[in-house]
Amino acid sequence: MNKVINEIGEENVVHVVTDSESAYKSTDERLLQERPHLFWSPCAAHCIDMMLEDIGKMEKVKKTIDKAKHITNFIYNSDKVVNLMKSHMNDQELLRLGITRFAIQFIVIESLLRHHIDLKRMCLTPELEERREKLVQIEVPATINMINMMPVLADTVSLMELHQFMPLIIKNGLYNEHLFQTKLVSLFCKFGSLNDAVKVFEPIESKIDPLYHTILKGYAQQSNFDAALKFFVRMKYDGASQVVYNFSYLLKACADVKDVRRGKEIHGQLILNGFESNLFAMASVMNLYAKCRMVHEAYKMFDRMPERDLVCWNTVIAGFAQNGMPKKALELFSMMQGEGHSPDLVTVVSVLPASASIGNLKIGRSIHAYVLRWGLESYVNVATALLDMYAKCGLIGAARKIFDSMGSRTVVSWNSMIDGYAQNGNSEEALDLFQKMVDAGLKASNVTVMGALHACANLWLVKEGRHYFSVMKEKYGLEPSMDHYGAMVDLLGRSGQLNEAWDFIQNMPVEPAINVYGAMLGACKIHKNVDLGEIAADKLFEFEPDEGGYHVLLANIYAIASMWEKVAKVRTLMEKKGIQKTPGCSSVDLRNEVHTFYSGSTKHPQSDKIYAYLEKLMDRIKLAGYIPDTSSIHDVEDDIQEKLLNTHSEKLAISFGLISTKPGTTIHIRKNLRVCGDCHNATKYISLVTKREIIVRDMHRFHHFKNGTCSCGDYW
Repeated sequence: MNKVINEIGEENVVHVVTDSESAYKSTDERLLQERPHLFWSPCAAHCIDMMLEDIGKMEKVKKTIDKAKHITNFIYNSDKVVNLMKSHMNDQELLRLGITRFAIQFIVIESLLRHHIDLKRMCLTPELEERREKLVQIEVPATINMINMMPVLADTVSLMELHQFMPLIIKNGLYNEHLFQTKLVSLFCKFGSLNDAVKVFEPIESKIDPLYHTILKGYAQQSNFDAALKFFVRMKYDGASQVVYNFSYLLKACADVKDVRRGKEIHGQLILNGFESNLFAMASVMNLYAKCRMVHEAYKMFDRMPERDLVCWNTVIAGFAQNGMPKKALELFSMMQGEGHSPDLVTVVSVLPASASIGNLKIGRSIHAYVLRWGLESYVNVATALLDMYAKCGLIGAARKIFDSMGSRTVVSWNSMIDGYAQNGNSEEALDLFQKMVDAGLKASNVTVMGALHACANLWLVKEGRHYFSVMKEKYGLEPSMDHYGAMVDLLGRSGQLNEAWDFIQNMPVEPAINVYGAMLGACKIHKNVDLGEIAADKLFEFEPDEGGYHVLLANIYAIASMWEKVAKVRTLMEKKGIQKTPGCSSVDLRNEVHTFYSGSTKHPQSDKIYAYLEKLMDRIKLAGYIPDTSSIHDVEDDIQEKLLNTHSEKLAISFGLISTKPGTTIHIRKNLRVCGDCHNATKYISLVTKREIIVRDMHRFHHFKNGTCSCGDYW
């Protein structure tokens, strides 16, 4: 119990519920003595029964329970059907007694899910035909029971089985019932088989509004905006009612194809039809603008709304998170809770990537506690977002625990874990997991291959990298993206094969983009190749002539080669054009506050203490063998060079972290640029002399420093 509480944090525990048997009481009492602030109930069965009662009253859950009752009533109203069911379920029952009253209804749902294959097989047997005929001819309520079975079947039945089911529907005369027609169209749309849905829809003489709405929704779900718009116009011509959901379906399809011009036209039509005050409609409009990179326009709408429901909050939070503004997303998340809205699945899946992108582990952990509190961890997308968050915060072990605990995994789950390993320097584990994914019968995606290429680049595994790049198309039928080309250049360049990297660029079937030449320039700095460095830099200046980082990188290549005239030429060019170097910035979270440091800055309230400690720390690591690398600093005296090195932002952030935390605490640092060679070497020695683990997340990857070594193996 203590282990679990420590893992999620005592402040995040809502209630502790344990068994009431005497064997556990003494343990529970000791727990309360150690943690007096916790609420504790030694009555598991009663508490769980009350929780199940409340859960069963929730609208969506109640609907599922009602459907389960319809199915069990249909089966247990006939001895013949019960016997048929048992013959398909190895003489097992759907209904079983539970420990508590309200547990029984959930046991029935679990039984239906566990035996769904057997039940589908039973529904398709000739033996059930006689019972079906009686239902149609005599029992109207029972016919409705059959109709209500269809949404349950939709979660389990295949498209092929649904086609097999059609003759029985036609034979029993159910095909002409409006409810059944709508269900069939809905099922085909759910399977993405719009052609089949239209085949059911078109022959119907008297088409009701729900049929139109279902077809329109189907086109929207397939992001087929042109077909959706054409059908929408037909609906108006046919006289179908224009409900708010129709506009929302259109806006969704429009957002998926990022057609903001026509989206604005639909927004205008929505207003003309009097739906501008409808929250669901406004959320659809905000989603359109957010997906079209007009998130501030979406926020203006949101800010003007007199009232906002959870859907509106989720839309604007996701908009900022997906448009690279995680801090604003987290700010809105806090405001949402302050206004009394509880997060749901959509909120959680939006906020976790936002917290991960800025490395805010505290918020990530609090969301994890919320997920555990409300039992959301079984949802694949939630578990995937959690493992991705931990991986991006440098806690790869926690990410793997979640991955291993998942009952089912999607390709996205595997991709997140593979990329997490690669970014944290666990390249062998990444490649091993890639193979396990393939062995499990899953097809690799573009993202999977990208993770494998990153892993290969970390260890300079050129042969393996070539293999993964080649099988993309040959084995998986995937077209390499510009990111894949850039990753291959990075792999070849970092491993020292610069000429091959340049030949690779020259032979690309598409025009190389900025990331490709950027990887080439970085490799030229590592291996001190001036000639190819100049060529790569010229290409980069064509893309972004005012980007300071590329000018500085070229100047550093010249400086390493002692080509001081060319260094001066680059600097003069930068001054003439007003190009500024991006300042190095490092931050560390401490006690709910983010402390940010710039190179040489003295603005922090504890600057005197930080610099005094850093000076002593540098003396300690020199005694341990550290030698300053001043190759990137020129035109100043040697003693000044060393002082400039010692005031780099990551050294200041690490020193602050060390003086502000207890011995043994892991220090987490975020850096906006790539870690420089000297700071990387110095941090290895700092981890050695202080006996601390230091995790640095730079613009490209994680560096885990421990006992004088780095997880990147000095390949970065």
